Amino acid sequence: MTTTAEDTEKAKDTAIKARNADMAAREKVLNADKTGKGLRSFLGMTRGRNPQEIQYENWDDSQPDTLPTTLGEFMDLRKEVSDEANIMRRLILGDNDVLYSEASDPVAEFVETSWNEDVKKQFRLVVRNYSNATGVSIEDAVALIKPGIVASQKSK
Repeated sequence: MTTTAEDTEKAKDTAIKARNADMAAREKVLNADKTGKGLRSFLGMTRGRNPQEIQYENWDDSQPDTLPTTLGEFMDLRKEVSDEANIMRRLILGDNDVLYSEASDPVAEFVETSWNEDVKKQFRLVVRNYSNATGVSIEDAVALIKPGIVASQKSK
């Protein structure tokens, strides 16, 4: 038997999932006519106690073909962001986000700097997946997996 609090929490989770599915469907409609490189429309919620739905433009990193590949291409696509101070602000904010993501990765401390980017990415993925699948700590997963990766890198 469930309690009222559990029922309320389940109802809330169900409502959030339904809202997210509805927003994802509406995002597809908003972006149906957008082709090539450039920003895409997204729907989200404001932060705070009484969130409101918002629509905003963002780079869709799940679609690499829509992203600029050079600084010049970025500048052409974002003409309204042409002053140097604004561009530097965006670069710093983006770099800060990347640096935080890298630093907050619990597997990062176990990654060898000498490994190429593909090996680093695969190592992180394997360790996380193994840890989640078996319920062992990140440290235990690394202890099992890293020796094989290190050995494979020495043979190259």
